[in-house]
Amino acid sequence: MPLPTSEDVGRILDAATAGGYALPSINVTSSQTLNAALQGFAEAGSDGIVQATVGGAEYWSGAAKDAQAGARGMALLAHELAARCPVGIIIHTDHCPPKNLDGFLRPLLAASLERAGRGEPPLFHSHMFDGSTLPLEENLATASELLAQCVEAGVVLEIEVGVVGGEEDGVGGADVDHSRLYTTTEELLRTAEVLGTGDRGRYLLAATFGNVHGVYKPGHVKLKPSILRDCQDAAVRTFGQSARFYLVFHGGSGSDLSDIHEALDYGVVKMNVDTDMQYAFTRPIADHFFRNYDGVLKVDGEVGNKKAYDPRTYLALAEKAMAARVTEAAAALRATGTSMLRNGMAAHA
Repeated sequence: MPLPTSEDVGRILDAATAGGYALPSINVTSSQTLNAALQGFAEAGSDGIVQATVGGAEYWSGAAKDAQAGARGMALLAHELAARCPVGIIIHTDHCPPKNLDGFLRPLLAASLERAGRGEPPLFHSHMFDGSTLPLEENLATASELLAQCVEAGVVLEIEVGVVGGEEDGVGGADVDHSRLYTTTEELLRTAEVLGTGDRGRYLLAATFGNVHGVYKPGHVKLKPSILRDCQDAAVRTFGQSARFYLVFHGGSGSDLSDIHEALDYGVVKMNVDTDMQYAFTRPIADHFFRNYDGVLKVDGEVGNKKAYDPRTYLALAEKAMAARVTEAAAALRATGTSMLRNGMAAHA
């Protein structure tokens, strides 16, 4: 299955909006987690997003500790493997803070512009600029500049207005004032004024409604999805029916299904799921080691069991478990069986 084109990505987002579902967006930090995500999307019959943060991309680069090189390597491998996946796979960079723009996001955008000049698809389908720690006007000014470049490269921009609590790869609002966890209607209207409502280019908006990175016991996180409804309604009243935002749900791991579904009803088309995926991947590895400790370890001078300590043995178990968690996420997001590419609805399918 060919990778989605820029036009396909737009159709996929429009279909999610019309269908009241969202694409699972999975952070991948290795070929194993990438393969697990692809397997899960294929089993669910859902188009999906694989993504890397700046820290995740640096991890991809190994000892080089070069986030840009790691991102390029991750994207090229994803291009190769996703082309063999029976559903549409969108490749994304997540949470680029202002300090990493020049060394990470802008060079990756430049690479996509070069590829476009050769008639090739972009390196990434979408990029996130996380300017949530900046004053609103500074955040939007930078986002406006990036949006123009993304349009030229055939790439979708994601931005964040408001602050997601907790922390992910050094980015987040662990110490932010509690009120900043809830995006205001005024902030969203100002976003539409500066970035447009689709007329200047398609963008994704992570508006916050109490979201917190990480996973917590029930009752710790107080989500207010109705904030998304109020913001969408205000945008429509001010700018017209076509002014609805493509919303993103960050910090979604461990959320109540009722909150997830309410957020979908208000226009969320992308939901990041990371913490739950990390646990799903790690749990079977721990189980394998506990159950086969005498085979994994050369206990009391014995030789152990090669099949037990062959990384392919326990990593295959981890991939299978994570893939199952991806299919669970797709079901929670009402995305099961909705793949635009698999169903022959995209431009080139």
